[in-house]
Order: sequence, then structure tokens, then C-alpha cells
Amino acid sequence: MKVFAISDIHVDHQSNKEWLLGISSQDYKSDILILAGDLTDNLQLLEYCLRNLASKFAKVLFVPGNHELWVARNKDLTSFQKFYEVLKISADCGVLTSTCHIDHLSIVPLFSWYDFSFGQPCEKLRSVWSDFKTCTWTTGYTEREVTDYFLRKNTDTLNTHNNVLISFSHFLPRIDLMPFYIPPSYRYLYPVLGSSLLGEQIKILKPKIHVYGHSHVNQTTRIEGTNYINNAFGYPSETNIARKKLLCVYEHDE
Repeated sequence: MKVFAISDIHVDHQSNKEWLLGISSQDYKSDILILAGDLTDNLQLLEYCLRNLASKFAKVLFVPGNHELWVARNKDLTSFQKFYEVLKISADCGVLTSTCHIDHLSIVPLFSWYDFSFGQPCEKLRSVWSDFKTCTWTTGYTEREVTDYFLRKNTDTLNTHNNVLISFSHFLPRIDLMPFYIPPSYRYLYPVLGSSLLGEQIKILKPKIHVYGHSHVNQTTRIEGTNYINNAFGYPSETNIARKKLLCVYEHDE
């Protein structure tokens, strides 16, 4: 049994969708897929792709990313309501959004958002970041309150124990996961990458591996005993920072 991970497939781009649909229908029947958010904001396309993946792997685990909570196509919903629609679609497709135990292995999905604990957004970020226009929360909710809302859903999973523990989130749990070589001209995006409060939850959980997405910068970094892994597929143009393939993050020999 192998555990594969990927995020940020963004199947609204045709070439990305074709890649997903082209994943072998036979090679991964005994394996697990961790899907760390940002598949699509289109609910019909989300369902289609999740059903496709569920037919190819023994188990698929998923957490929504920020794109899944966009409501430009679903103006009758708040982003909170769309979150629950995404969870329902996932369940209908046989895709797990809660902790999965397989003998010695437990995989823990962690919900999250960003709360500006990585920095305050500048005027440029406020003007270009799509979430500020395409996500609609309950009136008066701040980003910190949105983050708290999702993190509270993780509370009961933080006492999970097993021989091997893998957790995953869409958002980054710590800003030092961003590599030193990121040009200063791109660092204005850091405030919307994640939350240090998510990092505190991971410190409680103490996983062997934590998979995350969102940054589109593929890397593996070991910090305080945990391997932090990003394997974002990314946009079609992002060929220099993305592997563009499934990544095996754990293997168990029977």
C-alpha cells in the first residue's frame, strides 16, 4: 500500500483536467490518495473529478481549498454554505473528509483558512487576491474568525494516535515553509498563505508527515520531527516549481 499526495490540480484548465482523467484506472487500486484542495470552484466539475479519482484509488481523502469556497457561480450561497455542499458532494462520491484509520496508519484531514498571522495584506494584495471578491462569509466575520471556525472542526482529531500519523491541509501551517529563494516581489502574497494557529494544531498532533498545498512550490522540509510536503500540480504555466505528477509520501510493505 502506498499513500500518494497532490494538491492544486485546478481542473478548470483543460490540460490539468486531461491529466487527472488520464491517471491509470488500474495502477493505484490498492493505494490511497491525499488531495489537498483546489480542484475547482465548479461543483459539477468537482463531483465529476472526485468520482473519477474515487474509482481509481482504494481511498481518496480531501480537504477543500480556497477555490472550492468561491461563490461566484453560486451566488445564493455563502462560502460557509458552499463548504458544506463540498463535504456532501465528497461523501456522495465516496471521498473521505474525516480521519481515516488503516491498521497502523491514520490520516487526518485538517480544515483551515488564513488569518494574516503571516503578515498584514498590502493594498496590492487586497486588489488582486480573488478570495476577497469571490468568497462571501457571514456578515461581520473577519479572516481570523473564519480561520477559527474551520480550526474548531479539527479539535476532536488532535488526540489521534497511531504508529504512523499523516495529516494534511490546504493552507500552510507555518510561514518558514516558504523557501528562501522566493523573490521579494512575490512575498506580498504571504499573508494569505495560511495560519500559525494551524501550525499550533499540528504541534499537538505531531504527525510523521504533513501534506499541504496552496503555495504551488513543490518541496519537502523537515521541521521538529515532521516532514512537510507540498506537491501542488499548479497552473499549466508553472513548470519550474511543480512536479506535475503524483508523489508517493508513504509506503507500507505488507
